[in-house]
Amino acid sequence: MSDELIRTEIDARGVARLTLARGAKHNALSAEMMSQLQAAAEGLAADPAVRVVVLAAEGPTFCAGGDLRWMQAQRDMDAATRRTESARIAHVLGALAALPQPLIGRVQGNAFGGGVGLACVCDVTLAVEGVRLGMTETRLGLIPANIGPYVIARMGAARAREVFMSGRVFCADEAVRLGVLTRILPVEELDCAVEAEVAPYLSCAPGAVADAKRLLGDLAGRVREEDVAHAIDALAARWETAEAEEGLAAFFDKRAPRWAG
Repeated sequence: MSDELIRTEIDARGVARLTLARGAKHNALSAEMMSQLQAAAEGLAADPAVRVVVLAAEGPTFCAGGDLRWMQAQRDMDAATRRTESARIAHVLGALAALPQPLIGRVQGNAFGGGVGLACVCDVTLAVEGVRLGMTETRLGLIPANIGPYVIARMGAARAREVFMSGRVFCADEAVRLGVLTRILPVEELDCAVEAEVAPYLSCAPGAVADAKRLLGDLAGRVREEDVAHAIDALAARWETAEAEEGLAAFFDKRAPRWAG
């Protein structure tokens, strides 16, 4: 593999730390980074020695969303190739959501777009005070489609309506109310809080925990493959619109799009 954009460490207890390791780029999700993250998640899912997974990130930002060069490259792709490429984040979220182990999110900085999706697939998501989150795709003429099934599964449709279409950035307190975050803490307490979430699982039978998580998904109504496919198609169609062309052109030209008030 080329650069190490995702780092995986497993301690003697069977606690895995899955780290977004592109901190200098605010952990923006490039194609290679998403490939590495999906492979890492699938590897952890298949490892019987892993009992709990912590999803963390380096640097000041948890995840800034899609990498700008990756998004720019998609503008020049044909529709079928762009659909496949833009679906990468949906497959990453699916792999994380499918982990049989509990997934604890450690959010040390802001999360936008795909970063909100990552927060939403965690079983528990802890964040530091002052973080900001948002699904800003509609500002670009796009839609938060590939993360949509997982965001709505986490928030519920009623709460999702408050932030899903508006592109509005919201604070940590609101993210707790919306259900994206479980709890917010002072930065110096974050690691202790993560450890407090991890510790109880180490007293539980690993197979029972996995079965309980599977049952919870069955009873709650897990994200369906057809919903993910529908969301991928919806984004693929949106890419073909004049609004998407204008929104992305304006973004890369560093100007306001025509519709901006």
